[in-house]
Parts: sequence; structure tokens; C-alpha cells
Amino acid sequence: MRISTGHCRQLGATPDSHGVNFAIWARLASRVELLLFASAEDSTPEVIPLSPRFNRTAYYWHIHIEGLPVGQRYAYRIQGPWRPYCGTRFDADKVLLDPYGRSIELGANYDRCAAARPGSNLACCAKNRVVDTRHYNWEGDKLPAHSLSRSVIYELHLGGFTKSPSSGVDPALRGTYLGLIEKIPYLQSLGVTAVELLPVFQFDPQDAPKGLSNYWGYSPMSFFAPHAQYACGDDPLTEFRDMVKALHRANIEVILDVVYNHTAEGGDDGPTFSYRGIDNEAYYILDNNQKDTNYSGCGNTFNGAHPVVLRMIMDSLHFWRQEMHVDGFRFDLAAILSRDESGQPQANAPTLRTIDTDPNIADIKLIAEAWDAGGLYQVGSLAGARWREWNGQFRDDVRRFLRGDDNSVTTFVERLCGSPDIYHYHHADPEKSINFVTCHDGFTLWDWASYNGKHNEANGEENRDGCDHNFSWNHGHEGITEDPQINALRMRQAKNMMVATLLSVGSPMLLMGDELLRTQRGNNNGYCQDNATCWMNWLPSTRGQEMFRFMKELIQYRKHLFQRPEQESMPLSLTEILRHSEICWHGVNAGQPDFSPHSHAIAMSALSSETKLALYVLFNAYWEPLTFNLPSPPKGVGGYWRRILDTALPSPQDICTFGMPLEGLTREYLAQPRSSCLFICGADDFY
Repeated sequence: MRISTGHCRQLGATPDSHGVNFAIWARLASRVELLLFASAEDSTPEVIPLSPRFNRTAYYWHIHIEGLPVGQRYAYRIQGPWRPYCGTRFDADKVLLDPYGRSIELGANYDRCAAARPGSNLACCAKNRVVDTRHYNWEGDKLPAHSLSRSVIYELHLGGFTKSPSSGVDPALRGTYLGLIEKIPYLQSLGVTAVELLPVFQFDPQDAPKGLSNYWGYSPMSFFAPHAQYACGDDPLTEFRDMVKALHRANIEVILDVVYNHTAEGGDDGPTFSYRGIDNEAYYILDNNQKDTNYSGCGNTFNGAHPVVLRMIMDSLHFWRQEMHVDGFRFDLAAILSRDESGQPQANAPTLRTIDTDPNIADIKLIAEAWDAGGLYQVGSLAGARWREWNGQFRDDVRRFLRGDDNSVTTFVERLCGSPDIYHYHHADPEKSINFVTCHDGFTLWDWASYNGKHNEANGEENRDGCDHNFSWNHGHEGITEDPQINALRMRQAKNMMVATLLSVGSPMLLMGDELLRTQRGNNNGYCQDNATCWMNWLPSTRGQEMFRFMKELIQYRKHLFQRPEQESMPLSLTEILRHSEICWHGVNAGQPDFSPHSHAIAMSALSSETKLALYVLFNAYWEPLTFNLPSPPKGVGGYWRRILDTALPSPQDICTFGMPLEGLTREYLAQPRSSCLFICGADDFY
């Protein structure tokens, strides 16, 4: 084994034809040791000290080792000043992961707590592996490149999607990248255009209450390494790429939920296994007492405003786009990236602007959760024109209206129209809105209609965790019931939620399993429930099968209802129709909307001048039936109003199968309590 100086032109462990080059940024370090391990459980590594004279250039330490193979396990130990009062927290006893490492192994003896205790954690540390990312056959893979206005996003937990035995997936593949491939036909059948994967960067499963494990993955140990526990073999990078390639072949995009706002090292009393032991005051935003700030709600705040940290974030984004072929990113707590190095918000945040304008990721989707746990809320005002945003107000206002709350109809109308009250105020495009009524964080769709309050006792925090503001309603019984009337009303309300989501301006996002009425039995914070509580149940009830059909057909109508003239093959999206149409609002009488505080009903009509097709959608959130007088068919359209869906009708009458003839109706329609209906006019040319 021949050792030479190496270089710092590429950080991380980079294999070449002769060996491996190692490089790490550690500006304040007085000593750096490279540790080479024989196995994932090895506790007696070969220690190679780096010379400050020969293996250091400015802030970078580097070394080249000839003959070292791909697959070699490695880590670092770094010495420097222990001055917590100044922000430096070097600990020469701790084994540190490479921030640019492309692969991480957690051996059978891995112990998170050992990295938080005094003394060495060598016997139970995590380790990096050297990988070669250059040789993979993408077979001409291309990004599907769906526009967001035509997208239907499906938020999916990669492990939980196939982990249940009910999935029918080969036991060796359950809960893995390759296991997801087996379920691609299901995703195609539903009609989604993109999967938004909960975090797949390597995270710490032990970052959870005692006896539980971290399920969601919002505990990143690395920003480059795919989560090894989602691989069925020892090559997570290849398996991840195989999954992406297969999804692209099915015309489905891959959006990653990325966490650049904190790390798995937690707060001041948390473990030291990488960033804290390399340069604590650079990687984290500290307060005036040099303690960790907690704008993430997870113990620390990543310092995206620091130039070296920002470069690492950009390098990470480039890696996942260029070498892993992902189609977009959803940034968890993105508002944190608008904070400066002292934690103060910046109106025109350089970090967010840098991401927004970077040419290497100009062809992918950028989605932001535009708030943080420190109270910073930037929905509608996030820096950068390309950002699309999770619209939490959509969720809350749709829930309130459909629950029957007073003073809710006006905001409900705003949400259907792309939230112009939010986006026009900030001179932003209403298409920025990602519309959702459920996501991983909170109640599932069926639980929203089944519980008045959260039931998180299994999380071990005495039900203190999780959101208390769910705007939910159990419809007469808390939790599971066999009462047919209650279940019928819950089903109707679940369909109403999907009608509002899929017939609104913006991009709809659906939660994994809502189409099958998946329940978490009232747990609205399943971050630590890696079990049947949160896994996809592939044996749906009769109600679940009914809901799947309803959502499948509704997605088809959203995507294909409005066809352009024959010379153009691309259908107009519903968002395009609603944005470029004259929208008219109605109450039970045409042209007379009721926006009073006690109103619980509203209807909308819109005409596409390009396709000569009109739509009329009504929502009756009142607890009594209401007769709606439909407006006259628009001039130039002719024909009759024809019903596409009515959530009060039994299946399969609740929604017409896409492509089948529609029955003409009279000018009046009796809308049942808590129902929604969709009609079209000028449909003769549609079928």
C-alpha cells in the first residue's frame, strides 16, 4: 500500500485507476487521522495520520492510497480545540463520517448513544465505504419532464410502501428500492405522474424514543449516501438507480424529500459522528452563547448560509440530479435556508437564490416547505421564481369548509383558485401552490374523518407530540366503527376532500394509501412507527377498493378532461383552464354566491374558449340537502349539463368511468348533505 500526498480538487473518497484519493475540509483541525476498517464491525482499524505539512492545502486535508479497493470501509478522527464557549467541539475520541461519503454502513454493533458519551465509540461507530459512481448503464434514461400544472404527485415512504406482507412483494425485496419497482404498475393504474419519496439520504434509525426506531428519515447522517437499509444487497447506489430508471420507463418522476435544515447529531447533548467534530461553528447556526439553535425542532440548525456548507448543499443537489437522475427536490423546512449565519431571516436569501438559479439543476422541480419550527413562515414569499410551495393553508381551509365550520367559504374559494390571496399579495404565480389535504405529517384521509383528536400514545410521549390543530371530525364516533351511516358519511367526506384537491388550481399531492383509505388509528405523528401502523396495507376493504376507483377516475378527468384542437395532441390541464377562463361563482341560485359567515355551499363554473367545454362544480358542506339551479350553458357551447360525479351516490354511480357516455340533466340538481358534484357542458365532442 503506497501513500502519497493526494489532492483536494474533489472532496470525499474518489477511486481512480491506481487507488483512492481522500479529501476533507477541516479548517481548524490540528490533526487528522484516516481510519481503514476491515469490516462493518471492525474495531481495530489501520490508522493513517495525515501530515499537516504534506497532506494539507489551506483548509483541506487530503491523501492518496494506492492499491486500495472499491468497497474499503473508512472514517476519520480529528483533533482540534475543545472550546464550547467559542463554538468548537472537537473530540479526538470520536469516529467521524466523511461529509461527502457516498455510502454509509451501520454495522450490527452500531450505537448512536456511544457517540454522545465521553470516550471512544470505535467499537460501535458508523463507517463509510468507498464506492465508484462512474460505471452504470442508464440505457438512455431520460427525465419524463412533466410540467407541474399537469403533475399529480404521490407522497410515498419507500420502506413502508412495500414492507407489509400484504404487498405480495418477494420477502427479500420488501421495503427496498427494488421492491418499489414491483409496484410501478399500481402507480400507473392510479394515474400519478411523480412519486415524492420521504428522505432517502442515509438517516439514523436509532434517532427515536427508546424501543422505537426512526421511520420517516428526517435525521440525515449524510447528504450523498442513499439509505443502506432500503437496499436488499450491499450496493444501495445501484439499486436506487435501478429504481429511478424503472420509474422513468413508466413515465413517473422521482422527487426527493431532502433535509438540509438539520442533521442527526441533535442538540448540544447529542452525538458527535461527523459535522460537529469537523467544524461545529461552521456547520451549525449557534446562538450568542455558542449553543445550538433549534429552528428545525430537531435539536440543531444547519448553517446553509456558510459558503462551505452552501457548496456542500449544491454539490449534493448536483450529485442526485446528475449521477442519480432524480427529477426534483422537496426541501424540508426550506425557510431555514433563508436565515443568515446568526439565524436572522433574509428577505432575498442568497442560499435560496443560489439553488433557484443554478444551471446544473435548471431542468428539475424545486418544491419548498416554506416555513420552519422557529416561526418563520414564507409561503408566497420564498426567494426565487422557480420555487413551488407546499400550501398548508389549502389543507387547513379545505378541512374547515368541509367540516362545516362557519366563516370558511371565502377562504375555501381562494384555495380552489390557487390561493391568489397568498400569491398575488406577493406578486407570485398561483401555480406555485402544491395543494394537499394530507401528508406524512398528520392524519391520513380516513383518520381525518374518523378522529376528533390525535392518538399518539404508542410514540412514548404521553400523546404530547404531533399537531393538535387538525380540523378533523369523527362524524359521530371516535375511531373505528361498524356503523354503516357513519362510515358512509366518512366515505363521502373523503371523496369531497379529493374533489377539492384534484379540481383546484395548482399541483395536487396525494398521500400514500389515502386511495385505499389507509388508517394509522389516529396516530398523526408516525415518525417512529416502523410497523403496520404506518405501512401500506395492500388488502383494502370494500370501501378502500371503492375509494381507489373514485380517485383513479378523478385523476383521469383532471389530466384529460379538456382536449386541445385536433392539431395539438397535448390536453389542456385543469390549472390552465381555470387560470385562463372567466370563472363565475354561484350559490343555490346561479350567479348569486353566498359568502356570508354562515354559508356552507358554493359552486363555480368556467368555460374554455379553446375547447368550447364548460365545467360546473358544486360543494354542499351543509347538513341538509340543497337544490342548486344550474346556470345556462355558455353561449357557443350548447347542449346540456352532464354529471361526471356526485359523492353522495353509491359506487359506481359516484363517478362516471372516464370515456363513457354521460347523461344529460335538467337545470336543477338536488345536492345531498355534505356532497360535491361535477358537471360538464359541450361534452359531445369530448367522447
